[in-house]
Amino acid sequence: MQPTVPTAAPLIVVFNLGSGAGDAAQARAAIESACADAGRECKLLSVDDPRHLGALARDAVQRAQEAGGVVVAAGGDGTLNAVAQAVLGSGCAFGVLPQGTFNYFSRTHGIPAGIDAAMQVLLHEQAQPVQVGLVNERVFLVNASLGLYPKLLEDREGWKKQFGRSRLVAFGAGLATLLRGQRSLRLHIDVNGRTHEVRTPTLFVGNNALQLEQLGFAEAQAVDRGALAAILLRPVGRLSMLWLLLRGAFGRLGEADQVLNFSFERLGLRSARPFAARRIKVATDGEVLWLPLPLEFRVSPEPLWLIRPSAPAPERAAA
Repeated sequence: MQPTVPTAAPLIVVFNLGSGAGDAAQARAAIESACADAGRECKLLSVDDPRHLGALARDAVQRAQEAGGVVVAAGGDGTLNAVAQAVLGSGCAFGVLPQGTFNYFSRTHGIPAGIDAAMQVLLHEQAQPVQVGLVNERVFLVNASLGLYPKLLEDREGWKKQFGRSRLVAFGAGLATLLRGQRSLRLHIDVNGRTHEVRTPTLFVGNNALQLEQLGFAEAQAVDRGALAAILLRPVGRLSMLWLLLRGAFGRLGEADQVLNFSFERLGLRSARPFAARRIKVATDGEVLWLPLPLEFRVSPEPLWLIRPSAPAPERAAA
C-alpha cells in the first residue's frame, strides 16, 4: 500500500559522515535549516561507525513508524542500501540526500545532487514505487556482483583512503586490480527453467537503467520493464580485460564479444566446483559481504516507496 506523506511528517535522517567528499557540518546545517524554514521536525542520526549503520537504520524506521515520519538516507549508494534494507516492507516512505561519488540511484530517479535542491524534493514531493533487487533477501538498489567486481571494490576503498574520493581514483584502482588478474568462477546458473554451467571472472547483476545505459547495455530497457540484467565476462587475459575496461568507460561494453548479457526476473546460482566453499563474497551497491550458497537473485515483490519528482530524471528522459 502506498504510504501517504503528510505535509507535516517529520524527517528521520540517517546521516553518514563518512560518505562523499563534501563538508558534513555544512550539509547537516543545510538539512536543519530547510526543515526549520518549512516548519518540519527533523531528527538527525549520525553514523560515526559504519559497523553501526544497519542498527541505526532500523532505529530510524522504528522512530518513523511511531511518529508517522519519513526515513531519509544521507550518504552514498552504500548508505542508501543499508537504510533501504530496513525500510523495505516497513510501510514507511524513503527519502534520499545523495552524498556519494556516483549517486546512480538518486540520479536515476531525478533527485538533485545538491542538498538544498534535494531537500525541496523531500519536503514537497510524494512517495512513488521504485523497483528493488534482492540477492538472498539482501536489498540492492543499483547492482549486485561476485568475482572480480567485489575485489575491485575492496581495492578501490583502499585507494580512496590514500588518495581521496573521485572518479579518477576509482578508475585507477580498477586498472590496478585488473593488472593483477583474477581466478575465474565456475558456476551453475538456473534461469528461465534451464541450467547453464559457465566460467567467468565476474557476474554483475544490474538494477539501475542509468548505469546500464552508460556502460552500453540494451538491458537498461528491461530494468524499466521490471526485470534485472545479468552481465558475465568470458575468461580473458589481462590485456583483453583492460580493453573491456576502456570499452565500459566509453559506453561500448555491451558490444564486446567477450560479454554475455541477458535480462531475467529470477536467477539461481551455485558453485560448479567440487568441494566448493559454502559462502561467497558478494558486493551490493558497493558494500562487500559474505553470503551463503546457493544464491538467488530476483526482483522484490514489493517496491520501495521513494519520495521523488513525478517527472523523469533529465538523464533518463533524454535517453
